[in-house]
Amino acid sequence: MMSSLQHLNPTVKGIRESAHSGLQSLAAHVTQEIAQGVQKPFKEVIDISSGDPHKAGMKPISFVRQVLAVCLHPELLGNKTLPLDVRLRAQRLLEVCDGGSVGSYTDSSGIPHVRQSIAEFIMRRDVGVHSHAKDVFISAGSQRGLMVILKLLASGEGDTQTGVLTPRPCPHTLPTLLDDAGVALVPYQLMEDRGWAVDLSELHHALKCGRGGCNPRAIYISNPGTPTGHVQDWESIEEVIRFAAAERLLLLVDEVYQDSVYGQGKEFISFKRVLFEMGKEYSGTVQMVSLHSLSSACMGECGLRAGYMELVNMDPEVTHFVDTMLCTDISSPVTGQLALDLMVNPPRPGDPSNDTYTQEILLIQATLSQNAQQAHEFLNDLPGMSSQQAKGGIYLYPRLHLPSEIIEKAKELEVEACVLYCQMLLKEEGVFLGAGCQNGETTGKHYLRLCILVPADTLEEVLARLASFHLRLMDMCPYPDRGVKGRDIGDTL
Repeated sequence: MMSSLQHLNPTVKGIRESAHSGLQSLAAHVTQEIAQGVQKPFKEVIDISSGDPHKAGMKPISFVRQVLAVCLHPELLGNKTLPLDVRLRAQRLLEVCDGGSVGSYTDSSGIPHVRQSIAEFIMRRDVGVHSHAKDVFISAGSQRGLMVILKLLASGEGDTQTGVLTPRPCPHTLPTLLDDAGVALVPYQLMEDRGWAVDLSELHHALKCGRGGCNPRAIYISNPGTPTGHVQDWESIEEVIRFAAAERLLLLVDEVYQDSVYGQGKEFISFKRVLFEMGKEYSGTVQMVSLHSLSSACMGECGLRAGYMELVNMDPEVTHFVDTMLCTDISSPVTGQLALDLMVNPPRPGDPSNDTYTQEILLIQATLSQNAQQAHEFLNDLPGMSSQQAKGGIYLYPRLHLPSEIIEKAKELEVEACVLYCQMLLKEEGVFLGAGCQNGETTGKHYLRLCILVPADTLEEVLARLASFHLRLMDMCPYPDRGVKGRDIGDTL
């Protein structure tokens, strides 16, 4: 029975509450008010708080949707208005589904054909570094895969509890995930003044502090960084690998946005590629889990719920339990698995769909790059706001330099100042941004998170509304170097 809170699992009760759910509820309430005819200075709520490109208006890749449509409705195999390569790929994918249907279960670790396609993709990406299908595990999104690994790591209590070194800022869903797994979050600070770079001395400092209260056994890192947009170079990756090797830490590498590097002179380099060019001392010993997902920038197929992880240098007896844990899901969504196959093995030059596919990918990448530059310049022109330039990924993470009135009002309301800012912005302008405190920020600084993988006209509308609100707010409150008389901020809440 669960007749009262005291009967609830204590681990669940210990999961930290996310401000994001409260903002989501507020956004839903404002949307409902608009539907009921309540007059607002805007016609709709624009949500760019998290990475959901299709929700924000980005278009899906035609080839992916066409192949999935045929797989879902095989009668379309005879429809000659569809490109030949679409029909041939759909036929091949149906052949690897039990019963020739996407409605059947698959192996808990994923369809063998798709796992092999992923391994071949990794080998092409990493210039020949070997990858094996048996080391690739498909899950219902990369977060599900990460949770499996965290559950296998989790043990102990107090100073013996498993800890994971986690960047600050980190993906906004990660702290809750660690709580759910029963793992301690050991923060290491990214260097904002260096474009949110990873700093080796900070890693050592964080590890030393962490060992005073738990047992750190892994380090999590995202490249490109979420939500910072930092892209690691070869030297930085080598430093992290050497650190993990020296401290016997498992590397948990989130590489979901590897297809979205746009900073001048920057390129995506996988941790695995660097590892295997460092010699046997490292390539044969350092344990690593790398993660990728359909939620990547160019696919943006968040709702299909499929991702994969590749295990490197993992004991076969451990990988057995990875498969055991995935068995609790029975199998990942089949349409998502098939979409993974299309992501890692897209149309090739000469295929009927290649030109359209290439044009659509280039348009997404150009939109992302242009949006990143435009938003960066715009935000830095606003008083009381500063933003590092993103080099990759789909977010910007600007810092708010808030007037003391806002900070004091937030304390009075018992919310973080960045949350109060987001609440006011949502009510007054219908723009839903993420609050930086959701990303593990606990230094007393205030940040916003906004997804920039949106149509260009949507971004322009967001920036216009944001500027209107922000300038009003700055005018309402005294601000350093601004001789403006403040008004009562409570009137706006």
